[in-house]
Amino acid sequence: MQLDFKPLLLLCSALPACAWAQSQSTPVAEAEKYYQAGECSKAVDLLKSTAGKDVSNGDVELLLTKCYLQLKQTDAAVSSGEKAVAINPKNSEYHRWLGEAYGEKADHASMFSAYGLARKTQKEFDTAVQLDEHNFDAAQDLVEYDCTAPSVVNGGEEKAQPIIQKLMTLDIAEGHYAAGNCKAVKKDYAAADSEFTKALENKLKSLDRVYDIADYFAQRGQGEKVLNVVEVAQAQAPQDPRANFYRAVAFILKKEKVADAEKLLKQYLQDAPKHPGDPPPVNAHYWLGRGCEAEKNMSAARAEYEAALKLDAKYKPAQEGLKRLGNS
Repeated sequence: MQLDFKPLLLLCSALPACAWAQSQSTPVAEAEKYYQAGECSKAVDLLKSTAGKDVSNGDVELLLTKCYLQLKQTDAAVSSGEKAVAINPKNSEYHRWLGEAYGEKADHASMFSAYGLARKTQKEFDTAVQLDEHNFDAAQDLVEYDCTAPSVVNGGEEKAQPIIQKLMTLDIAEGHYAAGNCKAVKKDYAAADSEFTKALENKLKSLDRVYDIADYFAQRGQGEKVLNVVEVAQAQAPQDPRANFYRAVAFILKKEKVADAEKLLKQYLQDAPKHPGDPPPVNAHYWLGRGCEAEKNMSAARAEYEAALKLDAKYKPAQEGLKRLGNS
């Protein structure tokens, strides 16, 4: 017996209960795909037209906030973040991303303006956590703010400790990560190493935070620990491009398999970072430069550091790399 499902599909398209069937083709869903692929300009173009037609859609403004931050358009990010919060003041994620926007703007503001923006940043992160204690991203942001910012803008490590202890009860790995991040900010690296190791041992679920730990160990020059983190991360997501990036970094730090590291980094650049959390191309050029230095190929190292600075003229590691090379 052959069944005809057309009448059922037509009925389904008219019912709210079947909205899931069309959700994949909504403008927000399409824009999210662009955002995840690193094509934020396309996402913004699509979202701006959508925002004009549906001024009460906070998710549109949230995604615009994220995209504008990727595009380094901080004023636009703040504007969209404020609109999202105005639409739904009870949404924890809206407050968290408005805090991200205020924080990014504060980083590039004059000292006088930065104070006010910093206080707004802390307030939004705190509100996000108050609205949802399981919003671990917001909690981590708040801990980092409190451990970094001075008391004049409501910061202070003593404020972070209750949040860290709360995280320990909700998700012990998140608690150890927060403690490690705070210790790293305070340059207590032995304690940070210990806390990050405990976070990994307790199966930290956030892949972004796992790779943040890899980045921390890379900055500390601990190649073997970077490799250990990569193994943990690959068990969670074997195809994530960050694995090969950080594996290459580890090889360069250990001064072994440097040729393999260069191949991995060049492949990474060729594939192009495709997600917001992926290390940007400027980082890959810098580590290629470090690899060339390790092989005593100073002219190639210089070319890579210069390539990095063409992408970001203020990228300090590449500036320091050129200084190291001097006039050689």
